[in-house]
Amino acid sequence: MIWTVFLLVQAVLLYLLVTHRSRSESDPPLDKGAIPWLGHAIEFGKDAAKFLNRMKQKHGDIFTVRVVGRYVTVLLDPHSYDCVINDSDSLDFEGYADVLMERIFKLRLPHRQPAQTKALMKQHFRGMNLATLNETMCRHLEALLKAEIPPNRKYWKQKELFDFSYGLLFKAGYLTLFGGEQNNSSADPTSVYDEYRKFDNLLTKLARRTLKRDESRTAQNARHRLWELLTPASQTEDSGSHAWIYAYRRLLQREGVDEEMQKRAVLMQLWATQGNVGPAAFWLLGFLLTNPEALSAVRSEFKQIAQMETSGTSLLHSRGNTPVFDSALEETLRLTAAPFITREVVQEKSIQMANGQKYHLRKGDRVCLFPFTSPQMDPEIHPEPQKFQFDRFLNKDGSAKKDFYKGGRKLKYYTMPWGAGAHGCVGKQFAINTIRQFVYLVLDMDLELCDINAQMPEINTSRYGFGMLQPKGDLLVRMKARKTN
Repeated sequence: MIWTVFLLVQAVLLYLLVTHRSRSESDPPLDKGAIPWLGHAIEFGKDAAKFLNRMKQKHGDIFTVRVVGRYVTVLLDPHSYDCVINDSDSLDFEGYADVLMERIFKLRLPHRQPAQTKALMKQHFRGMNLATLNETMCRHLEALLKAEIPPNRKYWKQKELFDFSYGLLFKAGYLTLFGGEQNNSSADPTSVYDEYRKFDNLLTKLARRTLKRDESRTAQNARHRLWELLTPASQTEDSGSHAWIYAYRRLLQREGVDEEMQKRAVLMQLWATQGNVGPAAFWLLGFLLTNPEALSAVRSEFKQIAQMETSGTSLLHSRGNTPVFDSALEETLRLTAAPFITREVVQEKSIQMANGQKYHLRKGDRVCLFPFTSPQMDPEIHPEPQKFQFDRFLNKDGSAKKDFYKGGRKLKYYTMPWGAGAHGCVGKQFAINTIRQFVYLVLDMDLELCDINAQMPEINTSRYGFGMLQPKGDLLVRMKARKTN
């Protein structure tokens, strides 16, 4: 027993010696935290925005922190982001993505070819295929909304806005993209959604490996159930809107991925395509309902466009010209989209900041951009950044505003909800179209807060880094179909 303890102590001391780190003159400021090995992991995971703001005030726009034995260099100067985004030689995107795939989805794709996957996504989410997706999504949204709020219903129906938005958009997306048509053998969308929400609620803990025993069991059961429910998806060739998932499965087969891993990959795509649209629509509707001027402006724009179109639904099937809505959505994403942009340092690299300072990045470290802190919540770029201003991205003449400045210099990146560079979101336009369709349909009903003095719920701070934020609470609304003459 004594010998075992001695060996354990020796191993710990050896590990601390090997992982010991001191800052050299060319390194970014180093902050290892008070706890050996763990470093700042607890504070980082609890509220990344608060932690990184504190580090920024202490060290400036670049610094290195220790998190669970790893050293992460955080860059928060948007003028300097291109030195990370555009470097595919010294900085690797796929390594950390593989880590998360394994932790969250139990997915291993050793022969993955990201360029081919990207090309496949572009083929199916752009051009004429995008038009097909828009039409199919619109059809499912209308049908689901009609079932949820029947047109002949005279009385108000009370809903929790987050669950309503997330649920309806998830089901419509599943029916559109995963071959889940009601008349085939695929699983009922409500069953898929129920299991998915159990899984999604634990996603950040899966990524950080902080699950408690009962949570681990819940996550495992939900994951296995989703693999079963999603098995019929993409097994039959189709030329319609969900042909992309069939093509994705065929690509995996060509890469030598077995049937089991294919099912896990389909679950990953379910989360990638459905995990952000519903929360984004919730935040947008919530901000509109709690800001009467914004709600009136968006409704007025929708009404004017509908009157000019030959049919009442033509706006839903096209991209449309909706500058007020577009500004309100961009403002919503500025306030609630908070992904990390992470790269692995695969070879020593020197980066030069926009202010001329040079820093050395060490092989084996990670580099992280957090656009939520800067540029999105930077008061120099966006005055009163905590406030929702629906027209923040509009010029006085009603055109889209794209000129924002920091330090007197025009910014290339003034919001970054969709990522940037080669790894930017391919499905961006489909997501925007979907949110526009949903908001158009919902605002065409009678919709109001149950409590006219209700405030937006606080965010769940543990979701920082994983795309769209989610609320701690919800907004209670009531709705009914509007009477037509």
